[in-house]
Amino acid sequence: MTDLNTTLWWRATLALGLGSVLVFVNLYVAQPLLPWLARDFSLSALGAGWALSASTLGLAAGLLFWARIADRLGRRRVMLGTLLVALLLGLSLAWAPGFVSLVLLRGLQGFFLAGLPATAVAYMGEEFTPRALVTSIGIYIAANSLGGIAGRVFGGLVAELAGHWQASFLLLSGISLLLWGLLPRLLPPSRCFVPAPKGQGSAALLAHVRNPLLWPVYLVGGLNFMVFLNQYTYVAFHLSAPPIALAPAALGLLFLTYLTGTLASGVSGVLVRRFGLCNTLLGAIGIMALGSLGLLSERLPVIIASLLIDSFAFFLSHACASSWVGRSVTQDRALASSLYLVFYYAGASLGGLYLYPFWLAAGLPGVTLGLIAVMTVTGALAWRLRGHERREMASTLQ
Repeated sequence: MTDLNTTLWWRATLALGLGSVLVFVNLYVAQPLLPWLARDFSLSALGAGWALSASTLGLAAGLLFWARIADRLGRRRVMLGTLLVALLLGLSLAWAPGFVSLVLLRGLQGFFLAGLPATAVAYMGEEFTPRALVTSIGIYIAANSLGGIAGRVFGGLVAELAGHWQASFLLLSGISLLLWGLLPRLLPPSRCFVPAPKGQGSAALLAHVRNPLLWPVYLVGGLNFMVFLNQYTYVAFHLSAPPIALAPAALGLLFLTYLTGTLASGVSGVLVRRFGLCNTLLGAIGIMALGSLGLLSERLPVIIASLLIDSFAFFLSHACASSWVGRSVTQDRALASSLYLVFYYAGASLGGLYLYPFWLAAGLPGVTLGLIAVMTVTGALAWRLRGHERREMASTLQ
């Protein structure tokens, strides 16, 4: 297996990080454009949000499909091929004739974007030593947040400079296609991959869902992301309206707060080694709940500070949850990792619906209440996992 800081490890980690950036640039480019789409197509905040929700829902739908294909045919081929198709679909978004066709194309693009995240953690779990795996997952998740930042920031900036939202899809998809050309040269072929036997997909799926070490963390990932991602949508609508009335480019810059999430992902391995996986997860959930209280303020600097704190806490919890899944299974790794991401992106797709009544009732303070309610649930689930971790450690010492 490939160890930490070797040439092959660096090549694979760089390739997967770059691929992750490309996935999330194209997944989240629509988010700063939602107020613009709402205006152009005469939609509510919930209606415009389908330009984002369709892609995350498509991604959730594609994860298990591509994971099973990757378990049979190999990781590298699925990652490279699906990403290429998704980027080509991204170009077509610039010529969508209406909002319904835009949503349908975004859903299809999300389905193909699923190929890389469905497979990347399984590739790392097979090819890397345990020491290298923890560090690689941290870097990979940091790349997730960097891609999300780039898609949102440049999505808003390009749309404002060009005067129309179509330019964002066209330019970012075109640049992504050029960068995709580096991936086949960087990503090493799998050396430890063993094809999964036929006819066992349903049994493996049920085994993962029933596993008491997995289903709580699946719920933690999905519920945390449900409120974290969609709070940005409602913050953007709040800040685009008077009296603040931020322009699309400024709304895109709002997502620079994700940089603290990049930091959290990068240091997650150090924190887990110092405090333990579940203690770190619990701490991250608590910090996210406290940080969200800043949304109760009407002052822009306080809202930005709240998003900075929430981003750090969320991506730290995401790194912990992903590591937990990676270390808790020895078979059908791609399926286990993809099932986590199904919950994760299904949560992203449903979060707009969940928070919308809170938004209608009380604006951002209502969104804060909805977020804290979910943090209470995920904190309880993380506490349950902590009990499993302690029993596991006790059994190894006997």
